[in-house]
Amino acid sequence: MIQAESISLIRGAKQLLQQSSFTIYAGQRVGLVGANGTGKSSLFALLRGEIKEDAGNLQFPAAWRIAAVAQETPALDATALAYVVSGDQEYTALNQALAAAEQADDGHKIAAIHGQLDAIGGYQIEARAASLLAGLGFSQAQLQKPVRAFSGGWRMRLNLAQALIARSDLLLLDEPTNHLDLDAIYWLENWLLRYPGTLILISHDRDFLDAVITHTIHIDRQQTHSYSGNYTSFQRQRSEQLAQHRQQYEKQQAQRAHLQSFIDRFKAKATKAKQAQSRVKALEKLTLSAPLEDAQAFEFSFRPPNKLPNPLIEMEKLQAGYGDTVILHNIHLNLVPGSRIGLLGHNGAGKSTLMKLLAGEMQPLAGQRRVSAGLEIGYFAQHQLETLHPEESPMAHIQRLDPSASEQSLRDYLGGFGFHGDSVFAPSGPFSGGEKARLVLALIVYQKPNLLLLDEPTNHLDLDIREALIRALQDFTGAMVIVSHDRHFLRATVDDFYLVANQRVEGFDGSLEDYQQWVEDQRAESKAQANAASQSDSPDKTSKKEARQAAADKRKLMKPLQDKIKAAERLMQQAETELVKVHDRLSAADIYDAANKDELTQLLKRQGELQQQLEDAEADWLSHSEQLDMMQVDDA
Repeated sequence: MIQAESISLIRGAKQLLQQSSFTIYAGQRVGLVGANGTGKSSLFALLRGEIKEDAGNLQFPAAWRIAAVAQETPALDATALAYVVSGDQEYTALNQALAAAEQADDGHKIAAIHGQLDAIGGYQIEARAASLLAGLGFSQAQLQKPVRAFSGGWRMRLNLAQALIARSDLLLLDEPTNHLDLDAIYWLENWLLRYPGTLILISHDRDFLDAVITHTIHIDRQQTHSYSGNYTSFQRQRSEQLAQHRQQYEKQQAQRAHLQSFIDRFKAKATKAKQAQSRVKALEKLTLSAPLEDAQAFEFSFRPPNKLPNPLIEMEKLQAGYGDTVILHNIHLNLVPGSRIGLLGHNGAGKSTLMKLLAGEMQPLAGQRRVSAGLEIGYFAQHQLETLHPEESPMAHIQRLDPSASEQSLRDYLGGFGFHGDSVFAPSGPFSGGEKARLVLALIVYQKPNLLLLDEPTNHLDLDIREALIRALQDFTGAMVIVSHDRHFLRATVDDFYLVANQRVEGFDGSLEDYQQWVEDQRAESKAQANAASQSDSPDKTSKKEARQAAADKRKLMKPLQDKIKAAERLMQQAETELVKVHDRLSAADIYDAANKDELTQLLKRQGELQQQLEDAEADWLSHSEQLDMMQVDDA
C-alpha cells in the first residue's frame, strides 16, 4: 500500500501540502481531484521520485513498478509499434541481454533468456502493442509510421499506449482523456477496469472518473481528504460535510452573540461583574472557525445576441474535403436559434472538417452554404488559443473588443473567468493551457455570438469552469454545435446528436450509451472483416499482374500526398526544436528582470509565431493524412 504520513510539499514559494496523510491500498483505483494548482501533478512527481517531500514520510513497496505517461515525445524514426513496445522495459532489457548472449555465443544464457521472454509473454508483445494502438484509434497503416510523423495529440496517444503496455504495480495517469475522442475513451475505461494494479488518476472528466475509480482523494486548503466511492459519491459526501460545517458555524456564531450580549449588558454592573467575567472567559475559549466553503466559483453568462435570424445557416448538398479528395458527401444541415447539436463519430471521420465548414474557415467543394444577415459566430477550437497575442494581457485583449468600456467593468467581467488581481494585466504568453482557454472563452462570450461552434472546448478546463460553461450554455438563446469527449458536458448542453461516419452527416437517434454500443458493434464488424480478409485466398480473385498494377497506380496517386505529409513533418520538427529553445530561455529567472524586458517581449512574440507555425503544419499534416487515409479506405 501507499502510506503518506504528515507530508508537506512546497514548490517554489507556494505551500501545496501541509501535514497531510492518506492511505491507498493495493488494487484501489483512486481519483485525485482538486482545483488547478493545488498540487495534484506535484504529488505524482513525488510518487515517481522526481521530487522529495519537505516534511513527513511517503512510503510504498520498493519493489513496485511504476508506469506513467511521458509528457514529451522525441521526433524518432522508430515506428509507432516499436515505440510502444519499448515501453515494456523488462522486455527491452531481456532483448538487449539476448543480443549480448548471442554475440558471446552463450547457449545456456540464450536458452534461459528465451524462457524468461516466454514467461512474460514477450513473443506476443507486438500483438499486444497493436491491440493497444487500435483501441486508441490508430489504423493498421499508422502502426508502421515513424513517431516523428505524428502530430502532438497523436504522440500523446503513443505515450499513453507505452505506459499501458508496461507491466506495472502502480499506474499514474494525468489527464489521459485530453487527446482522446469518445471511441478511445470508451476503450480506455474498459481497459482500466481490467487493470490488476493500483491506479491513481487525475481527470476533469466526471463520467470517466465515475466509470473507473473506486476511491477519491480531494486536495483542498493544503490538506488531503479521502473518500470511498467514485466522483459522484465524493460530491455527495463533500456537500454533506459542507452543510454540517455551515450548521456548526452558524450555531457557534449564535452562541458567541449570546455570550457577547450578556457581557455588554452586565459588565458595568457590580452585582453581575463576576458572571460577566466568566462569560468573557467562556467567549475566549470558544474556538472561532471560519465558514468552510468551496473556492470562489466561476460564474458568467452569454450576453443576449444583437440579432437572432432564422435560419442562421442553411447547408444543401454540400461536399467538403481537400483538393480532389472528398471527406464528407451530401451534407444537409439547417441551424436555427435554439439548435443544440452534438457531433459524434470516429477520430478523422470529419467532425472538425464540418466545424470549419460551418465557421466559414473552409469553402465547400460543391453545394450551397447560405448564411443570414446578422450571423455572429463564436468559434472555439484548439488552434484559437494560438490567436492570442502572447505579449498582451487579458485586459488588453478585451479592451481591443470594447475600447470605450471602463476598466472596472472589464475587470469584473474577467473575474468571472478566473482572472483576478495581477493576472488581469499579465502577458498571456506564459499562461497555462487552461488559462488561455478561459481567455478565449471570455473573448467569445463578450462578442454576443448567436451561433456557437465549440470544438473540444473542455480540454484544459478544470471541473469548476466546465460547470460554469455548462450553466452559461443552458441559458444561451442562439444555436450551438459541439464536439466534445466529455459526456457529462454533452448530456447537459445538447438536445440532438448527429453522427459523422462513412463520409456522411446524419441524425443519430439515440443516447451516448447507444453510441457506445454502435462503436463496439463497429469494432466487432471491422475485426470480423479483417479476419475474413486474412483467411480469403486473394490470388484466386485477381491475378498477380493486376495486383502489381493496382499497387503501382495506388503508389502513384499517393506519392504527392506523402511528399506533402513529409514536408509538414519537417516544419513541425523545426518549430518544435526552436520552441524548446524559447521555452528554456523563458524558464530562466533572469528573463523577467526589468533589464531584459525587450528580450522577453521578443521571446513571447517568437513563441506565438512558432506555436502558430506548428499549429498550421499540424493542420496540413492532418488534412493530408485524412486524404491519404481516405484513399486507403477507398482502395480497401
